[in-house]
Amino acid sequence: MPLDLDSAMGDRLALAVVAQYRLATTKHLHQVIAPWVRIEQTRRRLVKLWKEGLVQRVTLPQAGRQRAWFATRYGVQVASEWPELRDFAPPRLIADPSAARLRVPHALAVTEVGVAFQQDARARGDICQPLDWIPEVHHPLGGGEAVTPDALLFYQEADGPMLRAFVEVDRATMGPERLAAKLNTYNRLHSYVPAPPPGRSRQAGSFRTEPDWRRRYPLFPRLLFVLDATGPAGIDNRIRALHAAAKALEAGSLLHDVPVLAAPMTDLLQHGPSAPFWRPVQDPAQRVGWTSRRPHQTTARQPAHDPPEPGPWTAQT
Repeated sequence: MPLDLDSAMGDRLALAVVAQYRLATTKHLHQVIAPWVRIEQTRRRLVKLWKEGLVQRVTLPQAGRQRAWFATRYGVQVASEWPELRDFAPPRLIADPSAARLRVPHALAVTEVGVAFQQDARARGDICQPLDWIPEVHHPLGGGEAVTPDALLFYQEADGPMLRAFVEVDRATMGPERLAAKLNTYNRLHSYVPAPPPGRSRQAGSFRTEPDWRRRYPLFPRLLFVLDATGPAGIDNRIRALHAAAKALEAGSLLHDVPVLAAPMTDLLQHGPSAPFWRPVQDPAQRVGWTSRRPHQTTARQPAHDPPEPGPWTAQT
């Protein structure tokens, strides 16, 4: 029997997305990999991968028997060998459906945000491919510490620049102060330069003297806080905490170069990520689009090979 190449490529993409996203429902995967076909076709594809031992599933409580999927150890091993996942860091494996069930609320919220960005890009004619949403990318800070955003987003505007964003999805499981402390951690990442190995010095010119993040990105990714699982008063409290943390950061810090924005997840899902409801943490009275830039930023601060980003933001309602 001849190999059905279209089916094989569809199976490959489905497994790659399940492995990279950590946890996703059938609906999420359908919206990401094949929204132009009937969802039954996506269900059949996932069941086939399940029978082959590549993915596992858990039935969600109080969700109309909806299923969430995650990759098995075998599935991660297979997917991590593909070129499109060459830089893919294998996830901390979910041991079984019980372990998956305990990770559902936050993991599926992160996936939901990624799906929203991709659907918005598709509607706007921008580019955000299924594998342009990468959860849990490890960024070392030295001394055994690290920054691991909930997701890293790559997004190409139509006839515009490539945008990158660290995305933190907060479900109000920690207090506002602990959420705001993440801002200081990202500030440390922005300035972190690895120490040279013993016996070598930076002055000798044999060791990198620029921040470590430049090994990965031409510009430091913007930082987006998506706030969920709390009402308007809770959202305001958390944004006030982020604003206070922003005021406490020293001059010339992350906030001088990088847009840091916060928004309710309800607005993101209702209006799409590109709508102007994001609040700059330095001035939360404003409402801007997530692709906006700080007024004082100029293209002169950017590397010559990187295209300029959109112009200054202004208050929007």
